[in-house]
Amino acid sequence: MYFKQEEINTIIIEKSRFICYMKRVKSEEEYREYLAAIRKKHYDATHVCSAMVCDNIQRSSDDGEPSGTAGAPILNVLKKNDLNQMCALVVRYFGGIKLGAGGLIRAYSNAVSECIRKAVIVEEYHYPLYELKLSYETANRIEHYLRKNTIIDDIRYDEDVCFIFALDDERKIDTIMEYTKGLKPELIGDKIIEKVVE
Repeated sequence: MYFKQEEINTIIIEKSRFICYMKRVKSEEEYREYLAAIRKKHYDATHVCSAMVCDNIQRSSDDGEPSGTAGAPILNVLKKNDLNQMCALVVRYFGGIKLGAGGLIRAYSNAVSECIRKAVIVEEYHYPLYELKLSYETANRIEHYLRKNTIIDDIRYDEDVCFIFALDDERKIDTIMEYTKGLKPELIGDKIIEKVVE
């Protein structure tokens, strides 16, 4: 699961400002580029602590905060929320009051948790993609069923009608074959569909 788009949220704890930036990253390189851009934007910040989870790669950085008080708590929140291909960067502007180790862990964790609460989270699903070429007569018979029961990717009208569609349930092939008097859709690949996690 990952965010549909970049999210930014600010919380203030004991006069320190914690600005959380979160977005999807598909590689460690993307994470490093994003981190560099945020560091540049907040060149005057006290700390820019961060973490990322991208498939089997996990990274975290305390960026000068006491060891284990920033990067690890940020990473834990990402993992606890089952996020993948995501990074969280928390920019801190020190407000003059020390928070102590426990206070820092809570502050960095809360900064990320609050940002997650605001976000639209999506999950990726891979569905098989099929092609089905039919006469206009047969196409008229099945079109309503396909529109209602499959994920239509494309319809091409030439000498025949060509439907390209994804299926969320392979058992629907039997019904399609009933409509087409035994014509079986051809598997041509897969389609990735994002669904919002409620």
